[in-house]
Amino acid sequence: MQPPLRTCEAVLSEACFLLRHVKGGPDAVLALLARNVVSVSFRLGDESGAVRRWMLRYGDTPMALADACLVRMTEIDAGSTVLTLDADFRVYRKHGTQAVPTILPA
Repeated sequence: MQPPLRTCEAVLSEACFLLRHVKGGPDAVLALLARNVVSVSFRLGDESGAVRRWMLRYGDTPMALADACLVRMTEIDAGSTVLTLDADFRVYRKHGTQAVPTILPA
């Protein structure tokens, strides 16, 4: 994978939250952004309708905001792949029927 890896603010927020008890964890996440390893290329304000529809559709999972944003990003960029530890991405379907391309470690 070649940087920058594209993401959204919701993913950065979730990563900081999950790493909050790891010394330097949130700072390491933000350092990736500062070093242009990751870049924010998604505007939730522009895509809120689609993101909301995804969250409602998968409400029983439940789908997190970050997940919905990533699914929407794969719809916008057909060649994208989601790097995740979240097995729910095996369930999600972009455009309603297509598997979301993922890299999901075992």
